[in-house]
Amino acid sequence: EKTEKNMGKGKSHDPKDGKRKEKAKMHLKRNIGYVDGVSFIIGSIVGAGIFVSPTGVLKHSLLNIGVALTIWTASGLVSLMGSLCYAERGPALPFSGGEYSHIKRGLGSLPAFVFIWTSTFTKPASNAARALLFAEYATQPFYGICPAPEVLKKCLALAVLWSLGILNGCSVKMAAWVQTVFTLLKMMALSVIAIGGIVLVGGRKESLARFEDAFSSEIPNASQIAEAFFQGLYAYGGWWSLNYMAEEMKNPSRNIPLTVMTAVPAVIVFYLLVNISYLTVLTPKEIVSSVAVAVTWADRVIPSVAWIIPLSVAVSIFGALNSSMFTLGRLSYAGSQSGHLPVLISMLNVHSCTPAPAMIFSTTIASIFIIPSDLITLTNYFGFSAWLMIGLTCASLIVLRYREPHLHRPYKVFLPVPFVMVAMSSFLVLAPIVWSPNLQYVYAFLFMLGSLVVYLPFIHFKLHFAFLDKITCHLQLLLEVSPADESTESKCE
Repeated sequence: EKTEKNMGKGKSHDPKDGKRKEKAKMHLKRNIGYVDGVSFIIGSIVGAGIFVSPTGVLKHSLLNIGVALTIWTASGLVSLMGSLCYAERGPALPFSGGEYSHIKRGLGSLPAFVFIWTSTFTKPASNAARALLFAEYATQPFYGICPAPEVLKKCLALAVLWSLGILNGCSVKMAAWVQTVFTLLKMMALSVIAIGGIVLVGGRKESLARFEDAFSSEIPNASQIAEAFFQGLYAYGGWWSLNYMAEEMKNPSRNIPLTVMTAVPAVIVFYLLVNISYLTVLTPKEIVSSVAVAVTWADRVIPSVAWIIPLSVAVSIFGALNSSMFTLGRLSYAGSQSGHLPVLISMLNVHSCTPAPAMIFSTTIASIFIIPSDLITLTNYFGFSAWLMIGLTCASLIVLRYREPHLHRPYKVFLPVPFVMVAMSSFLVLAPIVWSPNLQYVYAFLFMLGSLVVYLPFIHFKLHFAFLDKITCHLQLLLEVSPADESTESKCE
């Protein structure tokens, strides 16, 4: 008996068996380093926003240049404060899912489900807006002053969505490489605009006069300022992206805070220079009336090679879309692991260890949002719901500081900062509702409350249909996916 026990013990501690067991398990791999992280944050932020939001910010600022530039600066500082709050949560809770994982840990299952329910639709809506804007810039050089056909733009937007969805579903390393390359290209494009404006401002007296009288126009009210903030903060949207890939970061305790403190301030400086460049060449009225501000700028400054700017803008948006789709797949993956989405979405491809079903799921929803092509409506709705959820995330940070004081936190944000973020989120959500009621806000709240219709029967009371298991098994075999941390051999076999 002793011999048999010893043999059993020896077998269980055999390092070769441990290696084989490790190889047989499925999990996300830590393939993302510091440079990749900076590329993902900058790539997520710099994209559609800087080419759409200057119009919205100026419009809601009542064409007041001083107010508009102040809002751009303030939006950047608010985004930096938010990113510092998130930088504490990432290393302390290095799980895929970003805000979702944090809200679930700090506030409970129901608020987390409201977040995943809302994000499942609003974040793909943002991706649809990016894809449509990419199609706008990519097709315009071929049509000159004539507008490109809507059907062509929508078909191109769908093609780009699915190309990136397949790329992110096949290889994390390839997606990270594409992100780094396109981030470099987009920063080169923005540098052309920023440097061009700096060179021109010194030689144009009318431009200098425009900035000297920056605050001479009418001052907007609180509701208009909130609407302008929505547009400005949309342009900075993406500063939270790194926490979605915390489970795949190399040395997250060091790299998450470091990448945030590198990337966000760099974007703030670039955004201010680009906006100054726009205002140097174009009047506020011209910017508001322009569909593609960067293209109008190029027609004035470099008319002989103006086609370079729309091409560069398309490249920039492509990189932002790649980063956004990467993080959205991780959100769906984390929600499914917690039982808030169908179990198939939490499975990984047996060959590449990527959340392929989650990528298919989020890309399909984004494709549906291509049909309504009103970019301003999409960005407003996204901004409204996003800041409500950011407020909940920062509130969960405060709750966990008191509930779990001994939780290991390699980096700690100054505690008043999350309180400021909660207050700012509350203002951005409530101000437009109080001063300028709009049906879109009613629809947004009704949509969030609609999550209870799904949560109570399927999550709280665990209502389950047996036929869904059969569908899951067939799809699992078709997609060659397996549950995370389990054998690669399918259970359905």
